[in-house]
Formats: sequence, C-alpha cells, structure tokens
Amino acid sequence: MAPYRAASLALALAAALAACSPPSAPPAAPAPPAVPAIDLTEASIADLGARMASGELDARRITQWYLDRIAAIDDAGPLLNAVVEVNPDALAIAASLDAERAAGKVRGPLHGIPVLIKDNIDTADRMKTTAGSLALAGHVAASDAFIVARLREAGAVILGKTNLSEWANFRSRDSSSGWSSRGGQTRNPYALDRNPCGSSSGTGAAIAASLAAVGVGTETDGSIVCPSAANGLVGIKPTLGLVSRTGIIPIAHSQDTAGPMARSVDDAAILLAALRGVDAADEATAASAPHAAADFAAALDPGALKGKRIGVVRQFFGFDRRVDAVMATAIETLKAEGAEIVDPVELPNFRQYGQQEFTVLLYEFKHGLERYLAERAPQAPVRTLADVIAFNTREAASTMPWFGQDTLEAAQAKGGLDSAEYTKALADAKRMAGPEGIDAALAAHDLDALLAPSNGPAWLTDPVNGDSFGGGSSQPAAVAGYPNITVPAGFVHGLPVGVSFFGAAWSEPTLIGIARGFEQARRARQPPTLRASVDAPSADRR
Repeated sequence: MAPYRAASLALALAAALAACSPPSAPPAAPAPPAVPAIDLTEASIADLGARMASGELDARRITQWYLDRIAAIDDAGPLLNAVVEVNPDALAIAASLDAERAAGKVRGPLHGIPVLIKDNIDTADRMKTTAGSLALAGHVAASDAFIVARLREAGAVILGKTNLSEWANFRSRDSSSGWSSRGGQTRNPYALDRNPCGSSSGTGAAIAASLAAVGVGTETDGSIVCPSAANGLVGIKPTLGLVSRTGIIPIAHSQDTAGPMARSVDDAAILLAALRGVDAADEATAASAPHAAADFAAALDPGALKGKRIGVVRQFFGFDRRVDAVMATAIETLKAEGAEIVDPVELPNFRQYGQQEFTVLLYEFKHGLERYLAERAPQAPVRTLADVIAFNTREAASTMPWFGQDTLEAAQAKGGLDSAEYTKALADAKRMAGPEGIDAALAAHDLDALLAPSNGPAWLTDPVNGDSFGGGSSQPAAVAGYPNITVPAGFVHGLPVGVSFFGAAWSEPTLIGIARGFEQARRARQPPTLRASVDAPSADRR
C-alpha cells in the first residue's frame, strides 16, 4: 500500500498548490509520434512503388526526401551543382497523386515517382527552360514537351530541372562539359574534381547521387551515353522517332532524341515505356507506330543472353589499356551467361563520316533553334541564332568567362536546309553509319548486337583547356538514328566505365534484354561516395 499512499499524497499536494497558484496555460498537445527516418539512396522504382502500395511511404514523403537530399548535397555540402531548379509545386503534385492512390487509382509503375529532367525540355509550370543559357533565363514554356505530358499522365512527379552543357554542348569545341552560364559547373559524384561528361551532365550526376529515382536526358551524339557511363548509370539512347522531340530545345532533328538515365536497366526500361509515343506534331514518331506494342518488361528475362550473338567492335578499343581490361571482363561475363561472342567484328566506314555529321549539325541547329524560338518561346528576348550570338557577346563576362561560341558562329554562317552541301552530307552520313555501317556489320555475322566501350575514366574538369575526352563509341548509332544502351561494366581508379550495346533500328527490346542479362551477371554498379578526388591506386575497385 505504500506506493499508493505516496502517489495519493503527491496528488493532494499538487491539487493544493494548484488552488493557490495563478491559472496556467492549457497543457500542450501531446507531441506527434516520431516519423521513422528513411533512406531512399539507390531505391528503385519497384522499391518505391511497393512501399507506397503497402502504406509504409507516400509520394509526398518520398518527394520531400529527395528535395532534402538535393538541398544537402547539391546546393550545399559537396555542391554537385546538378540541379538548377526544383519544382515549387512538386509536393502539391505528390499529394494529389497520394489522393488518387487512396481513392484506388494507380496510373502505373511511375505513380508518385520523382523524376528529374534536363533543362532543355519544356515544362508548362513555374520552372524555366533555358538550355543552360542566360539568353533564355526568363523563358517559361506555355505547354509541356510531349514527353513531359507523357510523364505526367503516367503519374510521375516532375521534381526539377538538371544542369547541362550549355546549348547541349553545341556552343564551342573548347567547352567544359557540364558547364552552363545559368547553372555553373556540374561535378562528378565519384570524384568531385572530375567531369560528369555531357551534355546531360546534371541528369547523370543527379541520378548517380540519388537526387531522384530516375532522370531524362537528351542526346545528339553521346549526350546520354557518355554522362550515363561516366556516372555509373544505365542510359538508353532510343531509335530516332521512338520518343517525341516536340518541346525540346534542339541541336539536330536528324539525330536528337530524349531517353532515360537510371541506376538499373529495369528502371530505364520502365521510364522508356512511359516516354515513347506517337506524336502528331513530330513526324519522326509515325515510324514508331508498328513498334508501339514492344514489350520492354518481357525483355527483362534473366535468360535473355542465352544464344544471343554479340559482335565486339575492336576498332573502338585501344585508347586505354585499363578500359580494355574492363571490357575483357565484360566479354567473359557475357560468354559465361550463354552469349555467343564474335570477336572481332569490323564496323564499315569507321570514323569516316565525322565531318559530314558536323556539317549536318551546323545546318540543323540554326534551323531548329530558330523554329523553336518562334513556336515555343515567342516572348524570349532572342529570336534568332544571330540574337543569341549578340547576347553572348554583350554579356560576355557572364556567358563566356571560360570559352567562346565558335560553334554557334559556324552554324550562323550556314544557309538553309535546301543547301546542296547539307543534303549531301546528311545522305552520306546516314548511309555510311546505318545501312553500310551498323546494318552491314550485323548482317555479315548474323548478330543481335554490337559491343564497344562507352567511355574512358572521367577526366579532370579544366575550364581553361576544356574537355579531355579519351574515347567512346556513340557516333555510329547516333548518326544512324539507331538505339544504344550503356551499362556499368567496372571501374578505373574508382571511376565508372560502361559497356555499350547497339544494334539495328527498333531493336530496343533485344538490347534491353542483353543489357539486363549483363547487368545482373556483372553487378558492376557501386554508388558514389562523393570523394573530393581520386584515391591512391590501392582504391581500385573491381
């Protein structure tokens, strides 16, 4: 009974004190239960979807986690400088998608999934679309790019815009990839003094560092493949026409395409399925109609490598013995999984159409940019390529502190698309890269795909001297308009190296199956650790 009496005396004393004390404030409301901390680093689309389906998480909380991470390591801390703008409506969008889920409506695997997109893709919201240029600093698009509308329909949360090489790396041959006058220099999360490659630099660095679940980049030649490989990601450069170009600031309509950048083949395939679609405003997508039913999910077959004939294009090897060693391991992995390796395979017209490609890009950039400005950015202060050049000259202290605009000036000097120089260069480049190049190599050896290194290890960022690009294999598929997929293959001194699989037009399902089979067998990807620089040689990873 002693404990009870003590408690009774304490209560009586408290009551007596209360009776002779002034009135106190009402008791505070009980503290809400603590919300368990979550860690979404490296989380896949399937992981996030399952946790939302179970009620463990919702889209709003997931979106807040990524926003907090952007603030912690992109805007502060290591200062990746990968995201130029977050969507001020992201949390509201996520909440509306949570309400849909609660009402029994789930749009698909991207429902509630935060996605980052490159800052040359129009969004009809409160974010800008600038291609990294201060000349478009105030440009807010009046309508979504076709692919953004597709993402919204799929239930994705457009989380923000990522930095890029200004004008998608088509301003100067002396540029530093990942630098723009709007966003500054993006850093590689595997070693902050290294370059993330371009032009989809911000998307590459951001997705590697888990600033969103997945991201969208764009490519003319290498701008998805290289930053994906240099940042340890899967990147898919689709067949020209599988994904609409409407609402994307262009370089060249004969090569431009958007595509997914992700930490796994599964996530890249899910995102690609959402992006694709026939767009009445983009004539190139009409050719994709017969392929609209291609089942990327079925391509994720664990046995997809068995019996596949893959040709090794040795012409792309030899620029770095360490990269060759990573490729040798990749080839042995493919063999062990049942692939038939044909080694070597000669790619006809190897490096014979570079000048033709550049000529085509110069002509098409001038035409495409001025069409975009007229149709999609009528309120922009620049109306022509000449206006952009004049703006950069006038604002040189801000726009050209490191490199100039020689490529823009070369494009300005070109005529219209009826020029004989243009039409011949386009026909020759397409023929040599496609029918007489990739197609000929595939047919000669009855191959399903070709294999080559995607990149060398990331170079030191050097704004004074520009890029020191070592090697890569993006050009044939880019010029032909054929698909190309890069997958993490290994490391050189802790810097990621990718392997590329490319093939015939519309062969995405085959390439996705090959890429996933390799990914699951090799399991080369490791998350970045945000090191300041490359460690001593003992830090080499497999």
